[in-house]
Amino acid sequence: MSAADRLLDDLVVANRILASEGICDAFGHVSVRHPDRPDRYLLSRALSPELIVRDDIMEFELDGTPVGGDGRKPYLERFIHGSIYEKRPDVHSVIHSHSRSVVPFSITEQPLRPVVHSCATIGHDVPVWDAQDSFGDTNLLISSMEMGRDFANVLAEGRSALMRGHGSTVIGRSLREAVYTAVYLEVNALLQLQANSLGPIKFLSKGEVDKIQSRLADSLPGEGYDRSWEYWSRRAGIDPSNPKATLQER
Repeated sequence: MSAADRLLDDLVVANRILASEGICDAFGHVSVRHPDRPDRYLLSRALSPELIVRDDIMEFELDGTPVGGDGRKPYLERFIHGSIYEKRPDVHSVIHSHSRSVVPFSITEQPLRPVVHSCATIGHDVPVWDAQDSFGDTNLLISSMEMGRDFANVLAEGRSALMRGHGSTVIGRSLREAVYTAVYLEVNALLQLQANSLGPIKFLSKGEVDKIQSRLADSLPGEGYDRSWEYWSRRAGIDPSNPKATLQER
């Protein structure tokens, strides 16, 4: 199996994991940069993540145009993905979701910051993008490249960012890193909400975040992102050693 084939299978697995872990419900989406064309990305047609199979994957130009005249309905907010890939050559995967514990931090003054070591990949700080700042009253969806680029500027060089009254987006240098970060962004938000009732929170320091991120990035096969991927795959009903056995089930 070629690297491109494995990546397509992994993209389907990522959708199933995000649904199984409650990060995505009927909505939300995950993409990967095209392995041979960095000016393109791969993303499913508009479909709930739990239902996606390999044939649903479409190819897009960075401006959101489907490649090859593909006429299937794309996600409206695909511009989130293209805008980030355009601005960040280091990014190879993007995930947008509306996981519930994260949303309160998009509509209050309390910043979302890492509170536990496994959540360090969310970054030192998690900025909030407010559509109203640049575009006035909208439906809060990123429905154009103009809005996507505005959001990408708020994300800047970070790992994750929130959208006011909407949800969040995380990035990864790999698909597995992005999935890990999306899951642990929700975990961190829930733990931070719980800790707020106990008193002042001692967040991870910048140095701690940097060291944890470095350790995860340098993990050996079977550690870090790979270990969590195998675990979440099983929870989603997928055999990580033979994903094709279940990926065509819808």
